[in-house]
Amino acid sequence: MDFSVSLDDQTKLLKYARDVIHASLYHQGRPEAPALSTILHCGAFVTLSEGGSLRGCIGRMQSNDPLVATVSEMAHAAAFEDPRFPPLKKEELDLVDIEITLLSPLHPIAPDEVVVGKHGLLISARGRSGVLLPQVPVEYGWDRETFLEQVCRKAGLPSDTWKSSQAQLYGFEGFVFSEP
Repeated sequence: MDFSVSLDDQTKLLKYARDVIHASLYHQGRPEAPALSTILHCGAFVTLSEGGSLRGCIGRMQSNDPLVATVSEMAHAAAFEDPRFPPLKKEELDLVDIEITLLSPLHPIAPDEVVVGKHGLLISARGRSGVLLPQVPVEYGWDRETFLEQVCRKAGLPSDTWKSSQAQLYGFEGFVFSEP
């Protein structure tokens, strides 16, 4: 991947994501955005986990907004708008860990080009789409075919849809960092 973010900017973005969630929980205004050394404009996902289990994950595949704005919006959405989970409560804030994944641009990818641990996937077919980040198949110990099947399931499609000429498969890479 052609981009990275300094350790200082990573620390600032993680703190800012937590501050945004805190401010929302306590009905305060948006905290002041940190000044970053990067001028990146890219897609980003914010993932919340509690005790090693997913607690919320929302992202945007692409963004023309400044990185701090994208991270702010996704942090709030991961905490309060992920339809798989109830909104985060005040007592959970200290229990969640925050992970941020910055995304490279999407590019068409053939199934045999997918590298587990390097690529994330987006599949689009039959009016549905699904995304899995690059770290997901590693966490679950999936091989390439299982990864392709699981991104189909994530989209609510049959697990072999990735083999169809009607399916569009896109790859991307992620720059992942999380709280210590």
